[in-house]
Amino acid sequence: MIAKRFTGLHMTALLCGFFGVVIAVNMLMATFAVRTFGGVVVENSYVASQRYNSWLAEARKQEKLGWTVTPGIASDRRITLDTSVTGAEASGVASHPLGRQPDVALRFRREGGVLVSDRPLPAGRWNVRLTVRRGADQVQLIETLS
Repeated sequence: MIAKRFTGLHMTALLCGFFGVVIAVNMLMATFAVRTFGGVVVENSYVASQRYNSWLAEARKQEKLGWTVTPGIASDRRITLDTSVTGAEASGVASHPLGRQPDVALRFRREGGVLVSDRPLPAGRWNVRLTVRRGADQVQLIETLS
């Protein structure tokens, strides 16, 4: 049996093939990353850091109210809010986590002791920012519903 010699051409082909696969996989992963990330979390991190203490104070104020607000999603895809406070009004905005669908403005009306949104959400996962208020008091929530 005659063995073929391993030449410089073979080594060049082997190196080009190896690095070609590495580069192709990196490009594929970078493409997936860019297509699935919806954007920035915070527009300006410095400005957000300056507001941090005020956000903590607002959270403590909300906790002192003692309100419980439990969001859910009904079979017709309308958002429901079960609240412990009577006479509360609610509003909100639902946004798609990847920004692939337009934001949905939400208003709520009371139906049988539960606040129900005026419009259903399209199928999928949604980040919902809710504000529940009664008079000057308010509670803000951010929930993920699907």
